Amino acid sequence: MAYEKNLGKKLVGTLPSGVEGLYNPWADACTEDLEWNTASEKLARLEAHLDCQAKYILCGEAPGYQGARYSGIAFSSEAQLIQGVIPRIAAEQRRLTKRTLPFREPSATIVWRKLYLLGIAEKTINWNSVQLHPHTPGKPHSNRTPSKDEILLGKESLLMLRDFYPDAIMISVGKNSEWLFKQAGIKSQTIRHPANGGATQFELELAKIVETHGK
Repeated sequence: MAYEKNLGKKLVGTLPSGVEGLYNPWADACTEDLEWNTASEKLARLEAHLDCQAKYILCGEAPGYQGARYSGIAFSSEAQLIQGVIPRIAAEQRRLTKRTLPFREPSATIVWRKLYLLGIAEKTINWNSVQLHPHTPGKPHSNRTPSKDEILLGKESLLMLRDFYPDAIMISVGKNSEWLFKQAGIKSQTIRHPANGGATQFELELAKIVETHGK
């Protein structure tokens, strides 16, 4: 299926902004962003990321303060954008944040390394069950487990993704993602999240799915 223009805009249009403890990368402003890393720039990256014939959709839990909060793409960090390792997105020629060193998200590194090793990087879309960054109020550089009500905020966009990519293999990365898929009535295959010592299991389980369904 050809890419639908403004799909990213439609997806993020289902989400609230300005909610305490939930940062919206495509609408809210962060003081750590350099002036050119705007919400619209993050949305443009998301649109580019979505522009593919998706074989797999990898759905994690939520953006982290070192990853999608500044990149606008799930399982992707500032460092990876500068390195130019995210398919369909040209390498960034300048920094995105004021931090001394570029933000690096550990799970993002694990995910993209395995996607390339399996030969499916160009055919995979990364998404999150909660697209908003859940953090402790007043502490933007923190991550917290989202509530069930917060996870349900991602249901509409998940259904939209499924409808647009009906032939893609849906993969829930972690228990919260699995729960949302069940609430939405969408069939998925669940694998271990790479965080907190889960990297090896994540890689083995993802490889098994690709072995079954192909590249």
